[in-house]
Amino acid sequence: MQAFGLALQQTLGDSTVQYAVWLTLEVACWVLVLHALAGLVLGYALSLKSWPGRSVLDALVTLPLVFPPMALGFVLLLLLGRRGPLGAILQSCCDMSLVFSVPGVVLAAFVAGLPLVVKPVQTALESLSARLGEVARTLGRREWEIALFVLLPNVRRALVTGLVLGLGRSLGEVGITLMLGGNIVGRTNTLSLEIYNAVFAADYSRGIVLTGLLAAASLLVFWSMRRLGGGR
Repeated sequence: MQAFGLALQQTLGDSTVQYAVWLTLEVACWVLVLHALAGLVLGYALSLKSWPGRSVLDALVTLPLVFPPMALGFVLLLLLGRRGPLGAILQSCCDMSLVFSVPGVVLAAFVAGLPLVVKPVQTALESLSARLGEVARTLGRREWEIALFVLLPNVRRALVTGLVLGLGRSLGEVGITLMLGGNIVGRTNTLSLEIYNAVFAADYSRGIVLTGLLAAASLLVFWSMRRLGGGR
């Protein structure tokens, strides 16, 4: 017990770990907002049947679930690198690079958890649109009014469930973050990457402490989102 207390004190007193904690919190806040917006918009779009490009969008959203994270990170690195097609555009028009930066870490976390947010919302909207949508149309509501005032308020539980799952997946992301963020100490090292570094260096006491921190944060997020969603 004394050894664990010493390891806890040393780990939490490390400036590298302190930066990783704050970066993880920052990334989590950004990802929650982005997942909520993208989950509602993409979930609604995919719940609509038979429009051009729907299958392509569905495949892109689902891709992080079926494609290995390291491979997906490599693809994003090729696309968003300074010599990549999208990276060159960002560099020329905005003087911005996503690779090896905090925005790149946010993007990696966002991509990793996105399908876990979109799919529950899509499923909930598909079950609602047939019933509530038709009733609203008979009352003369326009499509944007049906989406904004009838359907979306009724998918709160699905959205909360998706946000919990998506954030949990994002907090544990390593493969995509390694490619886009680069695991730069004091710049792009999240808690998950610090656990990876500790295990790689055979510093298991440090890894246990960091794992405990991440587990506590995940449970806190789960409890908070359940409360917001009205879960018991």
